[in-house]
Amino acid sequence: MDEHNFTPEESLLLISKTIEETKKRFQENGHIIILWGSLTFIVFFSQYIFVLTGLYKLFDIMWTCILFPLGAIYTFIYARKKVKKKNLPKNIIGITIGTMGWVVGMNLMILGFVFGDQLDKAAAPIFLILFALFIIMTGISIRFKPLTIGGILMNLIGLGTFLVNPDYYGFSMMLGSVVGLIIPGILLNRAKREAHV
Repeated sequence: MDEHNFTPEESLLLISKTIEETKKRFQENGHIIILWGSLTFIVFFSQYIFVLTGLYKLFDIMWTCILFPLGAIYTFIYARKKVKKKNLPKNIIGITIGTMGWVVGMNLMILGFVFGDQLDKAAAPIFLILFALFIIMTGISIRFKPLTIGGILMNLIGLGTFLVNPDYYGFSMMLGSVVGLIIPGILLNRAKREAHV
């Protein structure tokens, strides 16, 4: 194996190139961020509709949460196909972000489905804060300010959710999904289109 001692300038250039490469990949997959924001919004909006209309007696509200595992399956299949199709080399930033996304996502699902009763009123704020940490780290890693700002806003919404009546936690989840995922995802897609012009 050929060892090469990089100068500080070469190291910075390599890091910058890796960040830009990861950012381009995220721009190509910005719809995944929008998908997760939309799923979160739809689940909590539909739960409110079921409660308001009295349909929660006919439809167990937990059935709406089936959208999250379906979203995870779609994301997994899409990512696998994309990697195989383009045969892209992996870089450490992309691997780290991807792994962190799966770890956070699986923990959120386990917390919600298995430990939801123990979390009780703290579930929504904890979900928002954990989701926000992933979004902030992703935004910082790919140097995309709208994603970082969206994550910070989602984190603040999560902390603020502890201060409101639990009846309004669904609104916090919907607001967090819009400012932390949907809007940054749209901006990421727009950045992709502008880069191709």
